Amino acid sequence: MSYYRPNGTAVVLELHVQPGVSRTSVAGFHDGRLKVRLAAPPVDGRANEALIDFLADELGVSKKSVRIDAGATARRKRVTIEGFTGELPWKMPSG
Repeated sequence: MSYYRPNGTAVVLELHVQPGVSRTSVAGFHDGRLKVRLAAPPVDGRANEALIDFLADELGVSKKSVRIDAGATARRKRVTIEGFTGELPWKMPSG
């Protein structure tokens, strides 16, 4: 299973999110999903906002282009990035 799939002029990402850590970063993969660690706490939607900000910045798209489709209150999320057809900067290890 890949953590992403192209969808026309968009890409859909399957993520495992860990909020409330010291620094926002991509931390590899967890159960076939891209693992994103967020410095924001999981309170009042702050972690979701931080996730949108982080992905928009990493992929060079506007925040409006990033949408959480599933998992708004869970660690496992499905996110669509509209207007992104480039190469993703994160590679799954082979094996």
